[in-house]
Order: sequence, then structure tokens, then C-alpha cells
Amino acid sequence: MNKKPSQLRWIIILLSLFVFLILALSLAYAGVSFMFSRWLPVISGYWFSMSVALAGFVLFCISATIISHMFGPRTFPIIDEVIGAMQKISKGDFDVNLEHLEKQEPFSELADNVRVMAKDLKRMEQLRQQFVSDVSHEIQSPLTSISGFAKVLRGGTVTDQTRDHYLAIIETESKRLSVLSDNLLKLASLDSEHHPFNPMPYRLDRQLREIALTLEPLWLEKKLSLQVELPEMTTIADEDLMRQVWINLLTNSIKFTPNDGEIKIDAALESGEYHVHIRDTGNGIPIDDLPRIFERFYKADRSRNRTQEGSGLGLSIVKRIIERHNGSIEVKSSVGDGTVMSVLLPRGHEHFSGSLD
Repeated sequence: MNKKPSQLRWIIILLSLFVFLILALSLAYAGVSFMFSRWLPVISGYWFSMSVALAGFVLFCISATIISHMFGPRTFPIIDEVIGAMQKISKGDFDVNLEHLEKQEPFSELADNVRVMAKDLKRMEQLRQQFVSDVSHEIQSPLTSISGFAKVLRGGTVTDQTRDHYLAIIETESKRLSVLSDNLLKLASLDSEHHPFNPMPYRLDRQLREIALTLEPLWLEKKLSLQVELPEMTTIADEDLMRQVWINLLTNSIKFTPNDGEIKIDAALESGEYHVHIRDTGNGIPIDDLPRIFERFYKADRSRNRTQEGSGLGLSIVKRIIERHNGSIEVKSSVGDGTVMSVLLPRGHEHFSGSLD
């Protein structure tokens, strides 16, 4: 903060001092003249002038003290506390307490904002630490498996059948690491706002049908019934990014729907937005887990087989991609009643004219 008085403040101070100087000299002259004329009628001009000057100086000093008190910098204890809190925050210490500051004090709103900022930064730091911990755990687990089975294979005492089994596990864990690395890079790219984003008009209903056919081996293997009821839908979006959204959501539905279950994809246009629903008859998601399923590395059911549940990044990527399109995603689910994933995606036709065949 700049503590030097502004130019306007200096002008006011100088004008005030000049005025008080004139007043001080005038009062001194009047007072000295009155006293000398009453008690010392005969006195030389030298002593009279000296008396006027001395009295004027005293009055001027008193006036200057008053002006200094009026225009001098005032200190606010709340500012000192806020500055101290911000210095702690800059050093990574977010445990600041400004709640004791009274609301009627000056700058109390500033203290409130600093307190809120400290809480948000602390929460972000906790999320960052948790993210690092989760990444380390997800990487360490397959590395341990790969290292352990490789060590056993080097011993050369296993049968051909066991060797093939161990090699298959090593291959699976290696692929898992590759997918994890790819997803982490993708999330980092999406968060940086520098990820390639090329919205173009295309037929959304065709994309959904093509993805359903692409995943046909997965849902046929589990003897699932897949129904697709889609109207003609043309939207403006990044087709590659949205393809990943539908693949992740549909793959999850297939993965967590028991054999002989049902999956349905339908959509409707409401208030200028496409509402795409992916419904399944799976096991559902516990209500306590619903608010957290889009968090990175969060897994609603940690009892599932590690190689089948993935890394817990898929829904985080889905949510981030949809947000890049100014859309949103909602989930409704309950244990035993299946899950409905609803994607709300703007049509985007305000920048597009024409039709697609």
C-alpha cells in the first residue's frame, strides 16, 4: 500500500496550514495589542513584533497539531489482522481466524472475504493432496502386481499354464496403467482449457446408435436387452469428445447391469436443450455415494474386482467434457432400481444454419 499522501491531500494540508497561519498571526496581533495597550502602553516596536511573532508561532503549532491529527494516516487494527492473515496464506498456512472481528468495524467485509478465500484455498489444497495420494495408490497397485508376477516368472519353476496366467495378469495391469496415464493426461488437458475443442454440426442420434453398435459384443455377452429410441437430433459439439462421453456412460451401464438386464437410450428436446437419458436395470448407486460419483478416483462400490472397476476417472472426464459444452449431467439412482444418467446438451443452433443429411 502507498503511504505517501496524494497530491490533492497535500494541497488541502498546505491550504489549511496557510489559513491557520493567517488566523494565528491575526489572533496574536490582536491579543498582544490588547495586552500591551492595557498593561504596557509604552513599549518599543521591536518587543511588540517579537511578542506577536511568538504568540503567532504558539498558535500556529497548536493549529498544525490539529491539522496533523485530522489529515494524518489513521490505523485500523482490522487491517493489520487482515494483512497478517494474508501473509500466512501466502506461505501456505490457511488456518486463519478472523471471525472475532466485529461486523461494525471498518473493512469487516474485507475480513469476511479473506476468511472465505482461506477456506476455499484450504479445501483445494486438501483436494490436491488427496488427488496425489489417489494417483500414487492407483499406480502402486498394478506396479506391485507386475513386479511380483515378473519375479515369480524369473524363477522358472512355474508350469506353462501358470506362466500364461501370470503373463495375462501382467498384460492386464500394464493396460490398466496405460489407461490411467491416458485419463490423467486427458483430465489435465481438459482442466487447462487448452484441450482441442472443435464444435461442428453433426447428427447426435446417429452417433449414439453407432456407439451402441460398437459396444454390441459387450452387451450381447451379458445377454442384455438394448433399446434405442431417438428422434432426429442435430447439435453443434465436438464430436470426438462427445463420443467419449457416450462410450463411458454406456460402458458403465453395461458393466454394472446383471445378465439378462435391460438398457434403454432415449432423448427429447426441452427448452432448447437435448435431454439424453441412459437407463439401466443395474444394481443402482447408494444414496450416500450419489453426490460424489463425479469426483476423481471415487468408487461407489469398492468391493468390486479391481480390474473391472477402472480407476474412477471416467465420470470425472464425462462431467468435464459436458461442462466444456455448457451442458450438465444428472444422475438418479437407488439400490436395486437401476440408474438413469441424463445429459443436458444445448442444441447450439444459434451459430448454425442448414441441415445435415
